[in-house]
Amino acid sequence: MRLLLIEDDDILRKDLRQDLVKAGYAVDEANNGVDGEFMGKVEPYDAIVLDLGLPQRSGLEVLNNWRTQGNKVPVIILTARNAWHERVDGFKAGADDYLGKPFHPEELIARISALIKRSNQQIGDLKISGLSLDEERQAVTTPDQQTFELTGTEFRLLRYFMLHPGKILSKSTLTEHVYDYDSDKDSNVIEVYVNRLRQKLGKDIIQTRRGQGYIFTESG
Repeated sequence: MRLLLIEDDDILRKDLRQDLVKAGYAVDEANNGVDGEFMGKVEPYDAIVLDLGLPQRSGLEVLNNWRTQGNKVPVIILTARNAWHERVDGFKAGADDYLGKPFHPEELIARISALIKRSNQQIGDLKISGLSLDEERQAVTTPDQQTFELTGTEFRLLRYFMLHPGKILSKSTLTEHVYDYDSDKDSNVIEVYVNRLRQKLGKDIIQTRRGQGYIFTESG
């Protein structure tokens, strides 16, 4: 899953990015409202973390512009803990959740995970087709109770598949949601990771649709 983090505090932004990457997300950054709004408009993010007190263009204006343009990407706003009016204004502008500063990174990660699941009509732990995905350990357990540790890319790819069961996903869509902006998005590499997942989970769990992409089956 791919996130956009818009925060002008360089130290906080860098620390949060490390925490989010460690939690299994591909993360892009922006340190001002103008760049952040543009990136959120042109890139297909699964969720955006948006500070309201941004230079060049406020987070509230950025959010308003996205929603006016029909951009429905899930957004968590960051506000000063005592700025209740900012939270109200943020919700009115179309925010999905908020978090007051200071906060623990673990809470932000939990809120992001819950928000992404809700936006994909999923609740709780990801359990599909007999598979159970442990997001904290970045591991998957099969119906016969075998547990496999996953690499970062394997985990991001499998989580995206499990959040979109039964849907045909093209290689380009998968690369856009598995890698961040600076990564070399070679869609052919997706084949390698799909095959690795098949070796661990069974060859039928991810089916190929020639000329279209892949589909994660919903059996069981």
